[in-house]
Amino acid sequence: MSPLRGSAEFLKGFVRNPAQVGSVVPSSSRLEQRLVRNARVAEARCVVELGPGTGGTTAALLKALPGSGRLLAIELDERFHEHLSRTLHDPRVTLELASAERLAELLQSRRLPAPDAIVSGIPFSTMPREVSERIATLIAQVLRPGGRFVAYQVRAHVAGFLTPHLGEPVKEWEMVNVPPVRVFTWVKS
Repeated sequence: MSPLRGSAEFLKGFVRNPAQVGSVVPSSSRLEQRLVRNARVAEARCVVELGPGTGGTTAALLKALPGSGRLLAIELDERFHEHLSRTLHDPRVTLELASAERLAELLQSRRLPAPDAIVSGIPFSTMPREVSERIATLIAQVLRPGGRFVAYQVRAHVAGFLTPHLGEPVKEWEMVNVPPVRVFTWVKS
């Protein structure tokens, strides 16, 4: 898939549902590489991606994931899911058209181990509070001890939902992205 095609698909998704997509363009390669490093994907057996969008971050995660690793990508937008199904062909990835609220159920039904890393671009700032709280609770429950939750967000709302479960995150800015985003990294104790 060309970067231009992915950008066009992403913009269409934003226009369809700005509260669900949260940005007008996909993540930059600099941001994708920061996410891969912070999540320690190269050492992971199981990674979950919440909100893969058009698949740019998914491709970066797969590039770093060991050959025996597994990636569960959960996408809520039907058109993004269809796009990913057509363009992403890697036996290590499982695509699910679902809400992140089904995270535990999807891991169990696919017989995947507790994730070593969960990477999320879903916009906690625009979701209903009760949905954000349910997702935060699930993330903390399913992540293996020592596992990492990495979220990239325009706003800092995600910290309010995850900090009660996972403690204080490491906070960074990725300025080489449109728009610049905060990157939060938690390690489950």
